[in-house]
Amino acid sequence: MIYKRIRDLQEDNDMTQAQVGEKINVPQRTYAYYETGERMIPPHVLWALADLYDVSIDYLLGRTDDKKR
Repeated sequence: MIYKRIRDLQEDNDMTQAQVGEKINVPQRTYAYYETGERMIPPHVLWALADLYDVSIDYLLGRTDDKKR
């Protein structure tokens, strides 16, 4: 699965992959793998991304279009 929403949120917030990685405590390359679906996103990273962007995990995973938590 390609996680298009995390890429869109990163761009909408004018952040680089390196900046997002630093904020969620993962290397830039690892974060890039998450975006392309080369690696599954572990639960603790999903939580960190949801907190960073103030959205629900269901939104990140494409299960809903509602960003609210």
